[in-house]
Order: sequence, then C-alpha cells, then structure tokens
Amino acid sequence: MYTPWASSAAARKTMQGNRGRDTKAELAVRRLVHARGLRYRVNARPEQDLRRTADLLFTRVRVAVFIDGCYWHGCPDHFSMPATNLDYWEGKIGRNRYRDVETTALLKERGWTVLRFWEHEAPASVADNIAETVRSRGEVNG
Repeated sequence: MYTPWASSAAARKTMQGNRGRDTKAELAVRRLVHARGLRYRVNARPEQDLRRTADLLFTRVRVAVFIDGCYWHGCPDHFSMPATNLDYWEGKIGRNRYRDVETTALLKERGWTVLRFWEHEAPASVADNIAETVRSRGEVNG
C-alpha cells in the first residue's frame, strides 16, 4: 500500500517549497568564494557517470564542495526527527546520510578532494577553508 510522504497538505506544500540548490547558505558562500578571486561551476557533476552534484566544483584541481542542509542531511547539532510520519523520515534522512558518505568515498577514490560543510557554519570561515584548499591544490583563478 502507498504511504504518502507528507503527513498533511500543508506539510506537502512546505516540503515542495524547499530548494534543492541556491540555498541561502550556498549563495552566501559562493559570493565570498567569488570575492576571493576563485571561479567554479555550480550544481555540477564531478564525474559524469555518478548521479551526484556538488554545490561548488573546481574541476581543474578536482575539489568538490558540498554545503549540507542541517535538516535534510541530519546535522548532529540541529536535526531532530519529525514526530509525524516517522517511518518515512527515518528512511529518508538515513538514505541521505548514507548517500553523503558514499559520495565522499567514491569521489576520493577517483582523486577528488571533498569538502563538506553544514549550512549553519559561518560563510566566511567556509569560504576561507575552500579558498585555502583550492589554492593549495594549485588553482589561482578558479
């Protein structure tokens, strides 16, 4: 039997309104990274045969950046499991966490440096970390 993923029409509308890209956290970090003189691809696949997209991608130096939402990726500091539709949400968040670990491992095996940040982290600190990593791998202008 099919179980709807949203517990109510209002919950469904809220969930449909969530962005998959260009979140506030991503935009803040991208602005700061760009201001540091680095150029990158947005919402791009690091490897064409993997159905995974990085939030920022520095292809020449093989650095993939993911800015994970606290709710969708199960942040240990901010995530709390919803009280309704528990079976759905436990499975959903668990699969997201598993996919994050798997993506990181697959990309590392293929020679990528993978940077993961939580949406609650300070954008300036995240941008500094990204710039330092990209520049240390030899990239000066993106």
